[in-house]
Amino acid sequence: MTVAASPVPLDDWFVRDLGGLYQPWQAAPAPSPELVAFNDDLAAELGLDAAALRAPEGVAVLTGTAVPTGATPVAMAYAGHQFGNYSPRLGDGRALLLGEITDTAGRRRDLHLKGSGRTPFARGGDGLATLGPMLREYVVGEAMHALGVPTTRALSVATTGERVMRERPLPGAVLARVASSHLRVGTFQYAAATGDADLLARLTGHAIARHHPQAAEAERPALALLEAVVEAQAALVAQWMDVGFVHGVMNTDNMTISGETIDYGPCAFLDAYDPATVYSSIDHGGRYAYGNQPQVAQWNLARFAESLLSRIEDDPEAAIPAATEVVSSFAPRFARHRSAGLHAKLGLVGEHRELAEELITLMAEQKPDHTRFFRGLSSAARGDASPVLDLVVDRDALDAWLGRWRAVLDDQDRPAAESADAMDRVNPVYIPRNHHVEAALDAAVAGDPAPFHRLVDVVSRPFEERPGLEEYAQGDPSATGYVTYCGT
Repeated sequence: MTVAASPVPLDDWFVRDLGGLYQPWQAAPAPSPELVAFNDDLAAELGLDAAALRAPEGVAVLTGTAVPTGATPVAMAYAGHQFGNYSPRLGDGRALLLGEITDTAGRRRDLHLKGSGRTPFARGGDGLATLGPMLREYVVGEAMHALGVPTTRALSVATTGERVMRERPLPGAVLARVASSHLRVGTFQYAAATGDADLLARLTGHAIARHHPQAAEAERPALALLEAVVEAQAALVAQWMDVGFVHGVMNTDNMTISGETIDYGPCAFLDAYDPATVYSSIDHGGRYAYGNQPQVAQWNLARFAESLLSRIEDDPEAAIPAATEVVSSFAPRFARHRSAGLHAKLGLVGEHRELAEELITLMAEQKPDHTRFFRGLSSAARGDASPVLDLVVDRDALDAWLGRWRAVLDDQDRPAAESADAMDRVNPVYIPRNHHVEAALDAAVAGDPAPFHRLVDVVSRPFEERPGLEEYAQGDPSATGYVTYCGT
């Protein structure tokens, strides 16, 4: 391990503040690291020198082989409920926090490595990652960012020069990930479980200062933090539902305090609209199905509330009514955000919740392609309903709804054409279609990264219909039975 003159100016705020929530550690050597993907736009946003990071010394930093001056790499500790079962000691089993960067807008961001080798939290795993899942995280994160969904993002993916054994030998890889922070519900669960009141107090103060500073002015700052996180997650999950995103592994260690989407493992986007859709190979009971995501988020937030009780009141029992009230507010908060998202997707101004809910019920019955259907509605607003009618079996039922919807559009203060234009700004043409993602990752693993880079370009401009990209707007005709895997 070498110490590098830093192409990445890093701070160690987390390390200074939160002793007891990490183990200092070093990445495993990467014998011949090579960049496969580098995010120039994100590098510019972070104020980093892309050329320096593409150089061998920069790639060494991005794979953990070299430690930037001032950095203290640590494996972060956290607990978590995984598929409802509590694990008291999870942590970064194959990842390291390098430190924090202050970006060009003055925001503090984490730089974190994934796939950098075994840590004390590895729990018997090899601590490594393979190229395909790291590229999945890159492309889906960029798609979510372009769609306007709060998300962690990949700065780079580099192969290590080693083969990693899964079902077969695969190229090893390290992802460099950027997040507002990596504080999770599971971080608070771990701190609370230690019984160390000072640790939980430091963590609560750190989270408030970093993400929700307004909570510091409240009479009960920890309760205000809970409320802020409930609101952030209600808004986030509503946006997932709007774009048809299925996270796939909504464990409490995968829910951030910041309200960013994190850990793109067995994730996917809907083809046909179906609330029961499950893609993850390990979600046998459908706990994290598309339609269950709001309820699971609220369940996770209840676990967050439990971890904060002793910070809300000196007597934790006395804090339960106030905490319960805040957690219970998730449902109306989510409903408000979801309704606003649907109104925007439908070009509706004012309150037309019943009309929007009728459509969702109809879609659940007819199961049209989610993305193509909403995009096609702008054509219907302009007078051509065939793009949406062709996606359903019961054309009469949809046509009846379309008639009621168009009557509302015609009564609005703006022309229907303006409503259609507004819809095109929120209903994407392109998402990371599951069959295109798989084809791009397979090609990259086989040594051809070109389809991956093309897919990243497509999903980075999701609302702009571009000639020559028609295949990327189409669903997979053999989508039934699509399965994703966690990549470990």
